[in-house]
Amino acid sequence: MPEVIGQPRDFPAVEQLMQQAKLSEAIALLPRPIAVQIVQEQVSRQKQALADSGQAITMAALIAGIDRALREFKRLEMTPVINAAGIVVHTNLGRAPLSDELFEAARRIVRGYSNIEFDLNKGVRGKRGVACERYLATIAGAEAATVVNNCAAALFLMLNTFANRRRVVISRGELVQIGGGFRIPDILRRSGAKLCEVGATNITTLEDYEAAVDDRTALILKVHKSNFVQAGFTEEVALQELVPLARQHGKLIINDLGSGVLIPTRAAVGYDEPTVQQSVKAGANLTSFSGDKLLGGVQAGLIVGRAELVAKVKKNPLFRTVRVDKMVFAMLERLLSSYLDGTHQQEIRLWRMLSVAESELYKTARKMLKDLGTPSGLSVESTDAYVGGGSLPEASIPSVGIVFSAPYKASSLMRVFRQMEPPIIGRIEQEHFVLDLKTVAPDELPVVQQAIASVLKAKR
Repeated sequence: MPEVIGQPRDFPAVEQLMQQAKLSEAIALLPRPIAVQIVQEQVSRQKQALADSGQAITMAALIAGIDRALREFKRLEMTPVINAAGIVVHTNLGRAPLSDELFEAARRIVRGYSNIEFDLNKGVRGKRGVACERYLATIAGAEAATVVNNCAAALFLMLNTFANRRRVVISRGELVQIGGGFRIPDILRRSGAKLCEVGATNITTLEDYEAAVDDRTALILKVHKSNFVQAGFTEEVALQELVPLARQHGKLIINDLGSGVLIPTRAAVGYDEPTVQQSVKAGANLTSFSGDKLLGGVQAGLIVGRAELVAKVKKNPLFRTVRVDKMVFAMLERLLSSYLDGTHQQEIRLWRMLSVAESELYKTARKMLKDLGTPSGLSVESTDAYVGGGSLPEASIPSVGIVFSAPYKASSLMRVFRQMEPPIIGRIEQEHFVLDLKTVAPDELPVVQQAIASVLKAKR
C-alpha cells in the first residue's frame, strides 16, 4: 500500500485495511460488520476531504483516523462509569444508582422464568404487578396504583383517558419542559386534550382557575416545578386550594409531581420536597411520579389515586404500549418493600449516599491525598453537591471534593479522566477540575485514587 495517498484510486480496499496489523486491536473490540462499516465511512470521508482540498493524506494518518473512530464507537456502548460530578441523580449517568442488594434480589427473579403473569394460587393466568401495585398504593395512602414505563407516559395516559378532546386547565407557570426537550403542553396536546392556560408566567391565582373551569373542562392539572425555581414577584395556587374548586365543579384534579418522593427530605438535603402521601391526602384524584429519581429505583412512571380512576387508566388500549417488564416489577417490589419495612436508609443506595456526613467525606479525601504523598496542586475543599435529575433545584448538599489547581488545566483533566477505564466523570468549577466524593461509592474510592496517581505520574 502507498505511503502517501494523492488520488482517490490510491486508497486501499476496505478488506486490505481490515487486515492491517495496526488496526487489529481496535477491530477486535467490535462486531466485524460494524467495524467494516466504520472503516468504509472513514475511507469515504477521507476521499471527500481529498476531493475538496486536493491535499494528500498519508497512509499512517488514514490508519490512525480509522483506529480512533473504531475506539470512539466502542465507547458509545453502555459501560460503568464513576460519578464524581457531585450530582446524585445524574440524568446522563443513569439517574439513581442501584444497590447491590436491590439488583441481586431482582436478578434471582428475572434470570429465569417467573410468575409475572401466572397466578400460583389458582394455577391460571394472572395479572402482572399485583403485589407491586399493592405495595405502592399502601405506602402512598391511596386506594390503588399502577406502573408504566416513565412519568411522561403516565401523564400522557391519564390525559388521554380522561381529557381526550376536552379542556385541561393548567397554570402558565407550570407549562414546564422536562428532560430531553419534552414539554408539558406538547405532551398534553398529543394526548388529545385541549390546553387551557390560566394566569401569567409568575402569577396565577385561584380566581384564574375559577374563571376557566366550565362545562367543557375535563380536569385541572397541577404540575410540580421540580426542576427549576421561580423567585421574586410570584404566586401559585397550592393543591389544597385547587381540590375544593375541582370538587365544587365535579372535575378531576391530577397532580404530576415529576420526581416524586415517599419520605421527608429535609434531614437529608435541608429542603422539603412535597411527598406523594401529601398529594394523596390533599385530595388529588390521581398523582404521578418517577421511579428512578428520588425513589432510588429504576425508570418507571408511577400512578396512585382513586381505584375506579386507576382501573380506567389500565383499560385504556394505550396502556399496553407503555407497560413495564419483569425486571422493573421485580426491582420496584423490592424497592417498595424497603420503604414499607423502614429499611430504605440502608438498602437504597441513593439514601445511603445522601446520608454520608460531610465530616466523613473530609476524612476520606484527606486520607487519599496523604496516601498519594500530599501532591502539590491538589487540595481538599468543601463543595456543593446536588440531588439532580430534575429534583430539589434549591437544595445544595454540603460535600467535599479533591480540587486540582495550577498547573493542571481543568478541561484537559476532564478529558483525561473521562478516557480512563472505568471512565471517571468530574466537573469544572471556577476553572478548577473537581472530583466530588459525595457521589463516589466506597468501593470506587481506590479506583479514583489510582486514577489520580496515574495523572500525577504522567505530569512528572
